[in-house]
Amino acid sequence: MLVSQSQTSPLPNPALTSGIDDIAERVYCGERITESDAARLFSHQNIVEVGALADYVRWKKHPEPIVTYVISRNVNYTNVCWVRCGFCNFYRVPGDEGGYVLPKETIFQKLQELSDAGGVEVLMQGGLNPKLKLEWYEDLLRDMRERFPHIIRHAFSPAELIYIKKISRLSMEETLQRLKAAGLQSIPGGGAEILDDRVRSFISPHKDTADEWIDCMRVAHKVGLPSTATMMYGSIDTIDDRVEHFRRLRELQDETGGFTAFAAWNYQPDGTQLGGSRAPAIDYLRTIAIARIYLDNFDNVQASWVTQGPRIGQVSLRYGVNDFGQTMMEENVVSAAGCVFAVPIEEMERLIVDAGFTPRRRNTRYELVS
Repeated sequence: MLVSQSQTSPLPNPALTSGIDDIAERVYCGERITESDAARLFSHQNIVEVGALADYVRWKKHPEPIVTYVISRNVNYTNVCWVRCGFCNFYRVPGDEGGYVLPKETIFQKLQELSDAGGVEVLMQGGLNPKLKLEWYEDLLRDMRERFPHIIRHAFSPAELIYIKKISRLSMEETLQRLKAAGLQSIPGGGAEILDDRVRSFISPHKDTADEWIDCMRVAHKVGLPSTATMMYGSIDTIDDRVEHFRRLRELQDETGGFTAFAAWNYQPDGTQLGGSRAPAIDYLRTIAIARIYLDNFDNVQASWVTQGPRIGQVSLRYGVNDFGQTMMEENVVSAAGCVFAVPIEEMERLIVDAGFTPRRRNTRYELVS
């Protein structure tokens, strides 16, 4: 069992910040840290000190000893995708054996199972399938809204939305307005990977650029669609690349305020064209802690226990994380790369309690639900 946390924000502890005293002082005074500060935190050898600083920020934002989670289900409506990202083992190019588009009735069956389990959110994402036009998405969203009005439709990453826009020959705003009118309520932050085109051109050369991803999110927030933000690190990215990723997210959040949460996970190499090795758990804890400190305008930071495992997810609650993410009734993308962690709701709540917190269910908008 981890050491229990006080139910109020912890006082600054100078003994836990040796070597980064100036950064800690700015954090304790409520000042914004810089990109060079973030880079120093990445190079600071004592990860416990970085974690203590992130934990302080977390308690300042969330003084109640609550860790939230959402009962959700991933629905990957198609695995057909033409972009061939080197880090992905889920896709099938058009015409390949094993490619699919889920029939509506299959999707509705999955949503019924989610509803029966008390679920409040569907996370729906898929490949960039050239056969699926904007009208297909609008029709699906309308039917989902009619049949399951109580399940929030958190769907379609920027990569999908940008592709839908292009093949429909519409502007980003027109595309998002139409999808919103059909029933889209929130956008997942997938596809961000690293918001640096040097990295993106290597790991996913046919995908959208960093500017396109940012612009899609900017327009989504403008039309009233909130979103999450993500980072997939550990492929070929450097520390400077990660800091640049954080910078772009923080600047957009300053501009729009439309991000509800941030989540990070490491690249999963098994079976991918890109290959390589998996970043260790200590790298995850450091990265998520620095995200909490640097992304001072993000209220929520999610654990990525699906890729890290439930124990590291639990430890991350002391490294700035205040949300345990979603229950995984189904997951197909990272599991295709050899990552298969899954826990039932009871185990998730036990992990939260053993870390010294009270588990509470939420919805996509981070509103607490019974």
